[in-house]
Amino acid sequence: MASASSANLLLTPPSSLTSHSTSSSSNKFSRLSFLNSSSPSPPTHPFPKLIFSHNRSRSLLLTNVLKTVESPHISVSKVPDPDLVTSTSKPTILVSEKLGEAGLELLRSFGDVECLYDLSQEQLCSKISKFDALIVRSGTKVTRQVFEAAGGRLKVVGRAGVGIDNVDLQAATEFGCLVVNAPTANTIAAAEHAIALLASMARNVAQADASMKSGKWQRNKYVGVSIVGKTLAIMGFGKVGSEVGRRAKGLGMHVIAHDPYAPADRAHAMGVDLVSFDEAISTADFISLHMPLTPTTTKIFNYDTFAKMKKGVRIINVARGGVIDEDALVKALHTGIVAQAALDVFSEEPPPKESKLLQIENITFTPHLGASTKEAQEGVAVEIAEAVVGALRGELSATAVNAPMVPPEVLSELAPYVVLAEKLGRLAVQLVAGGNGIKSVKVVYRSARDPDDLDTRLLRAMITKGIIEPISSSFINLVNADFTAKQKGLRISEER
Repeated sequence: MASASSANLLLTPPSSLTSHSTSSSSNKFSRLSFLNSSSPSPPTHPFPKLIFSHNRSRSLLLTNVLKTVESPHISVSKVPDPDLVTSTSKPTILVSEKLGEAGLELLRSFGDVECLYDLSQEQLCSKISKFDALIVRSGTKVTRQVFEAAGGRLKVVGRAGVGIDNVDLQAATEFGCLVVNAPTANTIAAAEHAIALLASMARNVAQADASMKSGKWQRNKYVGVSIVGKTLAIMGFGKVGSEVGRRAKGLGMHVIAHDPYAPADRAHAMGVDLVSFDEAISTADFISLHMPLTPTTTKIFNYDTFAKMKKGVRIINVARGGVIDEDALVKALHTGIVAQAALDVFSEEPPPKESKLLQIENITFTPHLGASTKEAQEGVAVEIAEAVVGALRGELSATAVNAPMVPPEVLSELAPYVVLAEKLGRLAVQLVAGGNGIKSVKVVYRSARDPDDLDTRLLRAMITKGIIEPISSSFINLVNADFTAKQKGLRISEER
């Protein structure tokens, strides 16, 4: 059959979805348990009916999902899912930085684990092709060269912590490697460390301790400042920032925050005012940084920024060192614009011995200890181990960084349609003679849900995977499906 220039997929719920009382309806859905449906009752999210058509002469109407996934006449239903680890041998997992024993035990129960610490970039590249998964903290740089050296075998990179600036996400996506992190386990530890630095800086604890250990007694030199009634500006009001705000309120501080993505109602419920960037830095007595390192935030605290601050401001950074221009901070400290700083993170870690920062007495330093509590270390280890094991099993992760971020409750609701969506994409390719002529695909969703309440990202990605993989020489998965479609000039549009 001649190839088509376009294809349309219509996904719409049949009338059986509106009534759960008929036995035939419930029986059909109960037979879908092998698709990871959480219960035998019909899911309320879309789409058991498909209408596929193209601009030639053929069309296909499937009145229920069972005909798609069970019919022996549709060969695409027998295509194995390449995302799953189906080999009889265990997957291999490389842990390149220290991980809590509870996490290691979980990993060992699933695969063959090798712990190799302090690897150079060259050593990592020489070994990575033997592994299906890599787990790192902040010290290992997972560059494009690492993904190239993996030769397509590396399926998952797990970052034991929140920040992923040490992983080349673009390269990971291009090579179809899922990146997951552990965003929740160390939240409290990081918030507690920020408060600890704030209080110790205000009262010169570290400097007074060092003075006494050198045999001195300098009470007058280390007079501090009170934090009660002072204004704390939190720059980045996410998980850690909001926990810092909650604790600062308990210490009697007035808390404001800047975060363009934070919900105002959540901030107001905590008694925190969301303000502009300039208002935050110009009115604060203390500034605590909790923003990610991105091209937008790199050196966002620079000469111009410091010039707008209240004279005598105090700065705490437990986020990422790169958000501060360290030369500008040194100058601001020397001129008195910044009275004190407390730094847990640096542009280069560890900072070089000749760093000008290390020569300034009114800076309190810690060596990236934000997540370093026993409880947080174990929690992060378990969280990242669970994410990596789940990914290797082919499960969808709520902590995926470079794949559709779908809440757990939505994952459960969509589970019966994830495999179906991919198979429908594969079926569409078969119906248009291999798909060589497909230039655009339109997916139309019909659901009782309000269109604004219809999260189609996951299903769109799976349809894209099913369409692209049969006509691509490279392996396609949920991670790189959209990227590959764009590279091949295939336009995927949606209508809700």
